Amino acid sequence: MRSVENWKREKLKDPRFKAAYDALEEEFALARELISARARAKLSQEEVARRMGTSQSAVARMESGRSLPSTSSLVKYAKATGHKVQIKLKAG
Repeated sequence: MRSVENWKREKLKDPRFKAAYDALEEEFALARELISARARAKLSQEEVARRMGTSQSAVARMESGRSLPSTSSLVKYAKATGHKVQIKLKAG
């Protein structure tokens, strides 16, 4: 059985796959931040959802990295996990 890392390494050799993967880096970075904040707060998705006034599935979508949540959703998520939102623009 191949590991996910081996599969990923092979797929990244394909220029089209690599371009698509790289295009999603910001979404995945945000997803990692959200999941890390929730883990530090020792909360489940259900608990975060309850504090945000939304559903567990909405929290799961935010953490999936498939799309960018709105700023207001980020602020609610941050408050629910005891954090604050800080947005920075970095030179690319």
